[in-house]
Amino acid sequence: MRLLEVLWLLNWISVVSGLVLVVLGLFLRVEVQRWVELMEEQAILYVPPMLISTGLAACVINFLGVRLSLDCTDLNRFLRWKLLLLPYVCSTFCFTSCILVGALTCFSIHSTLEDSLFVGLRDAMRSYKDTDTPGRCLMKKNLDLLQLHMHCCGNTDHRDWTRIQWVSTRYLDLSSRAVRERLRSNVAGQYLMDGAPFSCCSPLSPWPCIQNQLTNRLVHLGFDRVGQQQNLWSRGCRLALMEHYTGLLRSTGLTVLLVWVFELLVLTGVRYLQTAMENLLLLGDPESESDGWILENSLAQTARSNLGIIKNLGKCYQVEVDPNINTVEPQGFRTTSGPQA
Repeated sequence: MRLLEVLWLLNWISVVSGLVLVVLGLFLRVEVQRWVELMEEQAILYVPPMLISTGLAACVINFLGVRLSLDCTDLNRFLRWKLLLLPYVCSTFCFTSCILVGALTCFSIHSTLEDSLFVGLRDAMRSYKDTDTPGRCLMKKNLDLLQLHMHCCGNTDHRDWTRIQWVSTRYLDLSSRAVRERLRSNVAGQYLMDGAPFSCCSPLSPWPCIQNQLTNRLVHLGFDRVGQQQNLWSRGCRLALMEHYTGLLRSTGLTVLLVWVFELLVLTGVRYLQTAMENLLLLGDPESESDGWILENSLAQTARSNLGIIKNLGKCYQVEVDPNINTVEPQGFRTTSGPQA
């Protein structure tokens, strides 16, 4: 009875934990969709559906465990669960293993996410000027919102903008000799500038934002080079997004690990309950003490034995030889009969 009380409590805690996983999965999905166009492989897209499905499965399985804990308080009601208890233990074991894999995924996706953000941001910055190109016309807006919201600039820093053409050609005066010479001077035919977009400007700057000719000391006389970090954001957007998503994934992974611990305790308790109740039925005395175990023999022998029992479920036997029913029917107990041939 004490074991059933503990299982009832653990199952309800796991149900609530499953709901928390669903909420975390929905929140992470929203956060990923905000900047999904700035990633290449988008491996992180698989994490929110995994969390949502794991949370829903945890709610269903553990809510079934609550009903199991209530029914097993009566030995006659336990007999209705007897044939389903072993498959329930096996399914809970598989589900617990999937939860552990999900938690490890949240911690191991760091390197993949960093490479995806590096390539995605690099390609997005190259498309910054293509405001008239279908499929890339919103890239300028997305990058500007990213730099304004995350307080970042460029991929690694603001110097990344000096290596690409980020001004659209339609805004260039091609009749100007200086513009034509700058286009010809570059091997790729790009119009490179010693500057960055206005979205890189920091509102903390004590002077108007300096975004052009950043390295020309003669143009900006009296400009405090030490205080340049107050002018343009010095942090790259890849680092900003990595810190943002790493924090979310770390907290999510810890939550999933906590759910895994509760599920492992539930699995252990249900396994003890299954073996102890089956031995109690064989003893024939509901007031007696019975032994319970996790592994009666070795792991391989226990797996083969349980697999054989599961295969025999639903097979047709004569009542007196059915391995799925009780061989002892004590006085005052009501046992179930298996399917007849």
